[in-house]
Amino acid sequence: MKERILTGDRVTGKLHLGHYAGSLQNRVALQSQYESYILLADVQALTTHFANPERLRNALRGITLDYLAVGIDPEQSTIFVQSMIPEIAELTVFFSMFVTVNSLRHNPTIKAESKNSGLDEMYYGFLGYPISQTADILFCKATVVPVGEDQLPHLELTRKIARRFNELYRPVFAEPRPIISENSRLIGTDGNAKMSKSLGNAIELDSTTAEVELKIRKAVTDPSRIHKHDPGHPDICPIYAYHHAFRPEGAAEIYAECTKGAIGCTECKQRLCTALNTLLEPMRERRSFYESRPGDVDDILSSGTRRARAIAQETMQEVREAMSMNYF
Repeated sequence: MKERILTGDRVTGKLHLGHYAGSLQNRVALQSQYESYILLADVQALTTHFANPERLRNALRGITLDYLAVGIDPEQSTIFVQSMIPEIAELTVFFSMFVTVNSLRHNPTIKAESKNSGLDEMYYGFLGYPISQTADILFCKATVVPVGEDQLPHLELTRKIARRFNELYRPVFAEPRPIISENSRLIGTDGNAKMSKSLGNAIELDSTTAEVELKIRKAVTDPSRIHKHDPGHPDICPIYAYHHAFRPEGAAEIYAECTKGAIGCTECKQRLCTALNTLLEPMRERRSFYESRPGDVDDILSSGTRRARAIAQETMQEVREAMSMNYF
């Protein structure tokens, strides 16, 4: 029996190269090693998009196309829709009975996301996001969760909730362990600390050749480098970060040439564009294949959701028995 792994994304918009470097390429590599479950977190998207739920429909299918384009295999990975597994919501409620508000308020990830969300006040659903995430992980009894370092506090809370449930009632859940992504954060094209669709500094996975070239051409570089032959500082340049992430075989050469002023930014960007479009071209082909077969995409989602729900129902039967709530 393979171990079960749980990953996923909030359904808030297109995925980009930051997602690919931080998680998607890792998911493709891991799907043959683990029993893989991939969550389309539409309920959690409502924590910041509750006023515009209609946006979720297109985003959900768009992200599914992103998954299929990068190489997620629906025969190996179960892709499912969070809101269509009511047992996840039920498990969230049960867990919330023994998680303190204080522990949620002091969660560093919640603090950071609250600051960046633009919400004028803290909502119940937003505050309880880590409990919902715990239910996402534990409903299918996942034992492995790929995370970036910024998500470790969420996973530690999941481990604590699993431990507390087992202590209060009886052992039902394993404490999932993390797999840390080495490329958990990719700098934005504007030099911002993180590539983000909300900041407008991302290169989406469905970008055309021309769109990639335009965004790279406009991307900021080393601000202290005025002339072509000035020595550069690649460690602070987004373009070098992309070379390192997507063209590792040539990154050392770029670093050496840049620091000596032996290569200009234009040529450096041209080499990167070639590498990025080489990476994205097979994704474009797979995306085009599935875009022309929308019925197949719906079948992938519905069959994956059915598989996930069957597991959720089994888990909730165990949970109710452990809590002596199997009344009939």
